[in-house]
Amino acid sequence: MKPSRIFSLTLLFLLFALASVFCGGKTSPLPGDRKNLKIGICPGPYGDMIQKAILPSLSKKGYTVEIVTFSDYIQPNLALSNRDIDANLFQHVPYLVKFSKDKGLKLNVVINIPTAPMTVFGGKTKDPKDLPNNASIALPNDPTNQIRALKLFQELGFIKVNPNADATKTTLKDIVENKKNIQFLPLEAAQLPRSLESTNFTAINGNFALSAGLKLTDAVKLETLAEEHKNVIVVREEDKDAEFAKDIEAAVRSKEFAETINRDFQGFQKPDWLEK
Repeated sequence: MKPSRIFSLTLLFLLFALASVFCGGKTSPLPGDRKNLKIGICPGPYGDMIQKAILPSLSKKGYTVEIVTFSDYIQPNLALSNRDIDANLFQHVPYLVKFSKDKGLKLNVVINIPTAPMTVFGGKTKDPKDLPNNASIALPNDPTNQIRALKLFQELGFIKVNPNADATKTTLKDIVENKKNIQFLPLEAAQLPRSLESTNFTAINGNFALSAGLKLTDAVKLETLAEEHKNVIVVREEDKDAEFAKDIEAAVRSKEFAETINRDFQGFQKPDWLEK
Protein backbone atom coordinates (compact mmCIF):
# COMPACT_ATOMS: atom_id res chain seq x y z
CA MET A 1 0.00 0.00 0.00
CA LYS A 2 1.30 3.42 -0.93
CA PRO A 3 2.44 5.75 1.91
CA SER A 4 -0.04 8.40 0.75
CA ARG A 5 -2.96 5.97 1.07
CA ILE A 6 -1.82 4.82 4.53
CA PHE A 7 -1.63 8.45 5.63
CA SER A 8 -5.15 9.14 4.30
CA LEU A 9 -6.65 6.14 6.09
CA THR A 10 -4.90 7.05 9.33
CA LEU A 11 -6.20 10.61 9.09
CA LEU A 12 -9.76 9.40 8.47
CA PHE A 13 -9.55 7.05 11.47
CA LEU A 14 -8.36 9.87 13.74
CA LEU A 15 -11.09 12.21 12.53
CA PHE A 16 -13.72 9.52 13.14
CA ALA A 17 -12.38 8.86 16.64
CA LEU A 18 -12.44 12.57 17.52
CA ALA A 19 -15.96 12.95 16.14
CA SER A 20 -17.12 10.00 18.22
CA VAL A 21 -15.67 11.51 21.38
CA PHE A 22 -17.25 14.92 20.84
CA CYS A 23 -20.62 13.53 19.75
CA GLY A 24 -20.63 11.14 22.64
CA GLY A 25 -20.04 14.03 25.03
CA LYS A 26 -23.12 15.79 23.71
CA THR A 27 -25.50 12.83 23.81
CA SER A 28 -24.47 11.41 27.18
CA PRO A 29 -24.84 14.15 29.82
CA LEU A 30 -24.03 13.38 33.41
CA PRO A 31 -27.05 12.45 35.61
CA GLY A 32 -26.70 15.69 37.56
CA ASP A 33 -26.86 17.79 34.40
CA ARG A 34 -30.60 17.14 33.85
CA LYS A 35 -32.75 20.26 33.94
CA ASN A 36 -35.95 18.80 32.48
CA LEU A 37 -37.43 16.57 35.16
CA LYS A 38 -40.39 14.19 35.24
CA ILE A 39 -41.81 13.48 38.70
CA GLY A 40 -44.36 10.70 39.17
CA ILE A 41 -47.28 10.92 41.60
CA CYS A 42 -50.58 9.17 42.34
CA PRO A 43 -53.92 11.03 42.39
CA GLY A 44 -54.26 13.36 45.33
CA PRO A 45 -52.60 16.45 46.76
CA TYR A 46 -48.97 15.79 45.93
CA GLY A 47 -49.13 17.23 42.43
CA ASP A 48 -50.36 20.45 44.01
CA MET A 49 -47.60 20.24 46.60
CA ILE A 50 -44.97 19.96 43.88
CA GLN A 51 -46.51 22.84 41.91
CA LYS A 52 -46.99 25.20 44.85
CA ALA A 53 -44.21 24.32 47.29
CA ILE A 54 -41.35 22.73 45.32
CA LEU A 55 -41.48 23.94 41.72
CA PRO A 56 -40.92 27.65 42.49
CA SER A 57 -37.51 26.93 44.02
CA LEU A 58 -36.53 24.57 41.20
CA SER A 59 -37.63 27.07 38.55
CA LYS A 60 -35.24 29.65 39.97
CA LYS A 61 -32.42 27.18 39.30
CA GLY A 62 -33.47 26.65 35.69
CA TYR A 63 -35.49 23.45 36.01
CA THR A 64 -38.68 22.59 34.17
CA VAL A 65 -40.82 19.90 35.78
CA GLU A 66 -43.46 17.65 34.23
CA ILE A 67 -45.77 15.92 36.70
CA VAL A 68 -46.77 12.40 35.59
CA THR A 69 -49.83 10.92 37.29
CA PHE A 70 -50.20 7.16 37.76
CA SER A 71 -53.45 5.45 38.74
CA ASP A 72 -51.98 2.88 41.14
CA TYR A 73 -49.10 2.30 43.55
CA ILE A 74 -47.29 -0.14 41.24
CA GLN A 75 -46.33 1.85 38.16
CA PRO A 76 -44.50 4.85 39.71
CA ASN A 77 -41.59 2.77 41.02
CA LEU A 78 -41.38 0.68 37.85
CA ALA A 79 -41.40 3.82 35.72
CA LEU A 80 -38.65 5.31 37.88
CA SER A 81 -36.50 2.20 37.60
CA ASN A 82 -37.09 2.11 33.83
CA ARG A 83 -35.99 5.77 33.48
CA ASP A 84 -39.40 6.94 32.28
CA ILE A 85 -39.40 9.47 35.14
CA ASP A 86 -36.63 11.01 37.27
CA ALA A 87 -38.27 10.92 40.72
CA ASN A 88 -41.55 10.03 42.37
CA LEU A 89 -43.61 11.14 45.34
CA PHE A 90 -46.39 8.85 46.55
CA GLN A 91 -45.14 6.25 49.06
CA HIS A 92 -43.73 5.71 52.53
CA VAL A 93 -40.52 3.86 53.39
CA PRO A 94 -42.00 0.45 54.35
CA TYR A 95 -43.80 0.26 51.01
CA LEU A 96 -40.68 1.35 49.13
CA VAL A 97 -38.52 -1.24 50.89
CA LYS A 98 -40.91 -4.14 50.28
CA PHE A 99 -41.69 -3.20 46.68
CA SER A 100 -38.01 -2.71 45.83
CA LYS A 101 -37.12 -6.05 47.38
CA ASP A 102 -39.94 -7.88 45.58
CA LYS A 103 -39.09 -6.33 42.20
CA GLY A 104 -35.32 -6.11 42.54
CA LEU A 105 -35.24 -2.32 42.19
CA LYS A 106 -32.46 0.03 43.32
CA LEU A 107 -34.17 3.21 44.53
CA ASN A 108 -33.12 5.81 47.08
CA VAL A 109 -34.96 8.21 49.41
CA VAL A 110 -34.18 11.93 48.98
CA ILE A 111 -36.30 13.35 51.84
CA ASN A 112 -39.64 12.82 53.57
CA ILE A 113 -42.45 15.37 53.33
CA PRO A 114 -45.72 16.44 55.02
CA THR A 115 -48.26 13.68 54.47
CA ALA A 116 -52.00 13.18 54.53
CA PRO A 117 -52.77 10.39 57.03
CA MET A 118 -54.77 7.19 56.56
CA THR A 119 -58.46 7.89 57.18
CA VAL A 120 -61.65 6.02 58.04
CA PHE A 121 -64.89 7.32 56.54
CA GLY A 122 -68.43 6.22 57.27
CA GLY A 123 -70.40 4.75 54.38
CA LYS A 124 -73.79 3.17 55.05
CA THR A 125 -73.04 3.59 58.75
CA LYS A 126 -71.95 7.02 59.96
CA ASP A 127 -71.17 6.44 63.65
CA PRO A 128 -68.65 3.74 64.63
CA LYS A 129 -70.81 3.03 67.72
CA ASP A 130 -73.55 1.80 65.38
CA LEU A 131 -71.42 -0.84 63.65
CA PRO A 132 -73.78 -3.76 62.86
CA ASN A 133 -72.98 -7.47 62.91
CA ASN A 134 -71.63 -8.78 59.60
CA ALA A 135 -70.70 -5.24 58.55
CA SER A 136 -68.67 -4.77 55.37
CA ILE A 137 -65.47 -2.75 55.55
CA ALA A 138 -63.11 -1.89 52.69
CA LEU A 139 -59.37 -1.32 53.17
CA PRO A 140 -56.15 -1.21 51.10
CA ASN A 141 -54.99 -4.51 49.67
CA ASP A 142 -51.23 -3.93 49.93
CA PRO A 143 -49.72 -5.23 53.21
CA THR A 144 -47.96 -2.08 54.43
CA ASN A 145 -51.10 0.06 54.11
CA GLN A 146 -53.43 -2.73 55.19
CA ILE A 147 -51.81 -3.00 58.61
CA ARG A 148 -52.24 0.76 59.07
CA ALA A 149 -55.94 0.41 58.32
CA LEU A 150 -56.35 -2.58 60.61
CA LYS A 151 -54.75 -0.66 63.47
CA LEU A 152 -57.25 2.16 62.96
CA PHE A 153 -60.12 -0.32 63.13
CA GLN A 154 -58.56 -1.72 66.30
CA GLU A 155 -58.47 1.78 67.79
CA LEU A 156 -62.17 2.10 66.95
CA GLY A 157 -62.83 -1.12 68.86
CA PHE A 158 -63.94 -3.14 65.82
CA ILE A 159 -61.24 -5.84 65.97
CA LYS A 160 -58.00 -6.89 67.60
CA VAL A 161 -54.81 -7.38 65.60
CA ASN A 162 -51.86 -9.62 66.35
CA PRO A 163 -49.40 -7.26 68.11
CA ASN A 164 -46.51 -9.15 66.52
CA ALA A 165 -47.81 -8.81 62.96
CA ASP A 166 -45.07 -8.04 60.42
CA ALA A 167 -45.92 -4.70 58.81
CA THR A 168 -44.53 -5.88 55.45
CA LYS A 169 -46.42 -9.18 55.39
CA THR A 170 -49.67 -8.45 57.20
CA THR A 171 -52.84 -10.16 55.96
CA LEU A 172 -56.38 -10.41 57.27
CA LYS A 173 -55.23 -13.60 59.02
CA ASP A 174 -53.48 -11.32 61.54
CA ILE A 175 -56.90 -10.34 62.93
CA VAL A 176 -57.13 -12.28 66.21
CA GLU A 177 -60.56 -11.05 67.33
CA ASN A 178 -63.57 -10.13 65.18
CA LYS A 179 -66.61 -10.38 67.43
CA LYS A 180 -69.02 -8.78 64.97
CA ASN A 181 -67.93 -10.99 62.10
CA ILE A 182 -66.90 -8.02 59.98
CA GLN A 183 -66.48 -8.84 56.28
CA PHE A 184 -63.29 -7.15 55.06
CA LEU A 185 -62.95 -6.19 51.41
CA PRO A 186 -59.34 -5.50 50.28
CA LEU A 187 -59.20 -3.14 47.28
CA GLU A 188 -56.65 -1.21 45.25
CA ALA A 189 -56.10 2.09 47.05
CA ALA A 190 -57.51 4.16 44.19
CA GLN A 191 -60.80 2.22 44.30
CA LEU A 192 -61.47 2.74 48.01
CA PRO A 193 -63.43 6.03 47.85
CA ARG A 194 -65.91 4.41 45.44
CA SER A 195 -66.69 1.68 47.97
CA LEU A 196 -68.28 4.08 50.49
CA GLU A 197 -71.79 3.61 49.06
CA SER A 198 -71.66 -0.17 49.42
CA THR A 199 -69.75 -0.60 52.70
CA ASN A 200 -70.32 0.42 56.29
CA PHE A 201 -66.86 1.94 56.67
CA THR A 202 -63.81 2.34 54.48
CA ALA A 203 -60.16 3.03 55.28
CA ILE A 204 -58.74 5.35 52.61
CA ASN A 205 -55.22 6.61 52.07
CA GLY A 206 -55.26 10.36 52.65
CA ASN A 207 -54.17 11.30 49.13
CA PHE A 208 -56.96 9.27 47.52
CA ALA A 209 -59.51 10.65 49.99
CA LEU A 210 -58.57 14.20 49.04
CA SER A 211 -58.50 13.32 45.34
CA ALA A 212 -62.07 12.04 45.62
CA GLY A 213 -63.21 15.32 47.15
CA LEU A 214 -63.47 14.05 50.72
CA LYS A 215 -62.46 16.31 53.59
CA LEU A 216 -60.07 14.98 56.19
CA THR A 217 -62.12 16.76 58.84
CA ASP A 218 -65.15 14.60 57.92
CA ALA A 219 -63.37 11.32 58.67
CA VAL A 220 -64.51 9.33 61.69
CA LYS A 221 -60.88 8.43 62.40
CA LEU A 222 -57.51 9.90 61.39
CA GLU A 223 -54.23 8.08 61.76
CA THR A 224 -51.38 9.51 63.79
CA LEU A 225 -48.54 8.85 61.39
CA ALA A 226 -45.34 7.17 62.46
CA GLU A 227 -42.29 8.87 60.97
CA GLU A 228 -41.71 5.90 58.65
CA HIS A 229 -45.21 6.32 57.21
CA LYS A 230 -44.65 9.87 56.03
CA ASN A 231 -44.24 10.00 52.27
CA VAL A 232 -40.85 10.33 50.64
CA ILE A 233 -39.40 11.69 47.42
CA VAL A 234 -37.51 8.90 45.68
CA VAL A 235 -34.89 8.72 42.91
CA ARG A 236 -32.84 5.92 41.43
CA GLU A 237 -29.90 4.86 43.60
CA GLU A 238 -27.48 5.96 40.87
CA ASP A 239 -28.93 9.49 41.10
CA LYS A 240 -28.80 9.88 44.88
CA ASP A 241 -25.85 12.32 44.62
CA ALA A 242 -26.99 13.97 41.38
CA GLU A 243 -27.36 17.74 41.37
CA PHE A 244 -31.08 17.60 40.63
CA ALA A 245 -31.67 15.36 43.67
CA LYS A 246 -29.76 17.81 45.88
CA ASP A 247 -31.76 20.70 44.45
CA ILE A 248 -35.06 18.91 45.13
CA GLU A 249 -34.01 18.38 48.76
CA ALA A 250 -32.95 22.02 49.06
CA ALA A 251 -36.35 23.11 47.71
CA VAL A 252 -38.16 21.00 50.31
CA ARG A 253 -36.00 22.34 53.12
CA SER A 254 -36.55 25.95 52.08
CA LYS A 255 -38.43 28.58 54.06
CA GLU A 256 -40.81 29.01 51.12
CA PHE A 257 -41.76 25.33 51.25
CA ALA A 258 -42.61 25.53 54.98
CA GLU A 259 -44.70 28.67 54.46
CA THR A 260 -46.70 27.03 51.65
CA ILE A 261 -47.36 23.90 53.71
CA ASN A 262 -48.62 25.97 56.64
CA ARG A 263 -50.91 27.95 54.35
CA ASP A 264 -52.26 25.42 51.84
CA PHE A 265 -51.83 21.94 53.34
CA GLN A 266 -53.39 22.14 56.77
CA GLY A 267 -54.04 18.80 58.40
CA PHE A 268 -50.99 17.20 56.82
CA GLN A 269 -48.63 15.66 59.35
CA LYS A 270 -45.14 17.09 59.11
CA PRO A 271 -41.89 15.09 59.25
CA ASP A 272 -39.79 15.51 62.37
CA TRP A 273 -37.17 17.64 60.59
CA LEU A 274 -39.82 20.23 59.66
CA GLU A 275 -41.32 20.36 63.16
CA LYS A 276 -38.01 21.42 64.69
